[in-house]
Amino acid sequence: MKVRVLSAALMEIILLGGIILGALVLFITEFFPIDVTALVVLGLLLIFGLVRPEQSLSGFSNPAVITIACLFILSYALQKSHVLEYVIININKIIDKSQTLGMAAYLFSIGLASAVVNNTAIVAIFMPVTIRLADKYNISPSKVLIPLSYAAILGGTLTLVGTSTNLIVNSVLVQSSELSLGMLEFAKFGVIKFIIGLVYIFTFGYKLLPSRVAKSSSISDYSLDGYLTEFKVNSDSPLNGKTLLERKINENYDVIVLDVLRQGEIIASNLRNLAIQEGDVLFVKGSFDNFQRLKEIENLALLADEKLTQEELEQEDHIIAECLITDNSELIGQNLQEANFRRTFGSFVLAIRREGEVIRRKLAQFVLKPFDTLLVYGPKDRVNQLASKEGFIVLGKVDASLDSHPLWWLSPFAILFAVIMAIFNVLTIVEGVILGVIALLLARVITPNEAYSSIHWQVIIVIAAFLPIGAAMQETKLDKEIGNFIGNFIALFPSELLPYVLLAAIYFITMVLTEIASNVATAIIMTPITLKLAEQFEYNPLPFIFAVCYAASASFITPIGYQTNLMVFGPGGYKYFDYVKVGLPLALILWIVSVLIIPMIWPF
Repeated sequence: MKVRVLSAALMEIILLGGIILGALVLFITEFFPIDVTALVVLGLLLIFGLVRPEQSLSGFSNPAVITIACLFILSYALQKSHVLEYVIININKIIDKSQTLGMAAYLFSIGLASAVVNNTAIVAIFMPVTIRLADKYNISPSKVLIPLSYAAILGGTLTLVGTSTNLIVNSVLVQSSELSLGMLEFAKFGVIKFIIGLVYIFTFGYKLLPSRVAKSSSISDYSLDGYLTEFKVNSDSPLNGKTLLERKINENYDVIVLDVLRQGEIIASNLRNLAIQEGDVLFVKGSFDNFQRLKEIENLALLADEKLTQEELEQEDHIIAECLITDNSELIGQNLQEANFRRTFGSFVLAIRREGEVIRRKLAQFVLKPFDTLLVYGPKDRVNQLASKEGFIVLGKVDASLDSHPLWWLSPFAILFAVIMAIFNVLTIVEGVILGVIALLLARVITPNEAYSSIHWQVIIVIAAFLPIGAAMQETKLDKEIGNFIGNFIALFPSELLPYVLLAAIYFITMVLTEIASNVATAIIMTPITLKLAEQFEYNPLPFIFAVCYAASASFITPIGYQTNLMVFGPGGYKYFDYVKVGLPLALILWIVSVLIIPMIWPF
């Protein structure tokens, strides 16, 4: 009977280990969206009885999950107020005599803001500002966008609420032991890490960064100049007196008519049903081969054999802009045709940039993913409207004026209130952020719809669905088995070096996992293993737990390891190896520094 019990326990360990490995593979390959993968994992835990039904739902009521959801709302309210842009742009004006001093102060301010505001929101707020600063200092945006992401990541490690990773580790720690991490406890080493990171960025890191993008929202960045031209309708053209739909222009020639210029007036709406007249000028997007066929068969006059420049393309009321799709955009998972982009937003997508690759053809069927960058052409007012919509960041557009709402100051006050109350233990952080959200809703600074749409539900689902993994690891003793495996290797070292080797191993494993999978998943998996290892060797768990927190947020080597890295990938025109070249030395420096200094702050 005892053999059977042991066998069943072993089967549970193997099964859970297989589920976790499968989840990591799915995270890496992106075969499913990460929230779907997390829900699949949760379903498998339930089906195989590795967690009880009440445990499977516990993630959705977890204080850390509620806190993160409320922080998304508070971050949106702060973003809507424009107070951060206003403060930092005015600070930069004071010290704009020196490029180095100006950028250093700017990135330092970004880091401090990331300590209390979600760092994804910080990058969303400041990406347009950063691109404007690059123009001001006459440097490539690719020289400053990776530093923006790194500064936000490093700043997020300064407090408990700076990143979701810290909140999740603290939540697992509270459930597993009597320990809890204080609001400012992270700053003891986080400040050192932040300063080292900034020094690296402004010395070696800056030299390693490429100068790849010359100008934001530029046709040349997308190599589009060969795909845009103008045709004039001749008197004997078959198109004269017909509509584009009747002549099947789009279908027959695989081109898109963006605008029609008629007697000095631009017509941009309902073009399919517009009767084309002699002398009309058609602004067309397509390939050279298709241009030739269109010109010959429809008897059109090609106005210029030369390629169009951005200045020629941009009319008095029409502009080109880069638009970044964030992870909570309604367009994700749809193609442009399904989203009816032209009718919905009154603009054309000329090209799409994803992870360094530019897509210029068959755009209508291209399924959009988070942080794709769209090159959009349309009326200035319609393009500017995109900047105010949730799920879009119009790059290069900066609003440095404060929100006109009379109670705009409630947005920064609500965040500071929650943080200060938590620092002095007057309220827990979850109580503080809930009260802050309620205050903003009652004052109508934000609407309920804005609150709901500002929450990054994919992140919430991933955390809530994956949290039961921690409980399953503890119940099946998988955390103990993995701890024993790592411990047997660590025990080979001399006793005086053993705690440092263990700390180095935990940090390194966490750092590698967070680069290839979700930082949240990494934190949930590594925290119970770390606690078991500390218990096994009878060490204080705090230095090892903080190592997990810092390492899970130390994603500098790949663009996919952290959302902020992926957000700047397209607008910066980066290649995958740029992150390895710039981020690997930084990651190794911080690893070594962490192993040496963390034990001085939290002794073994």
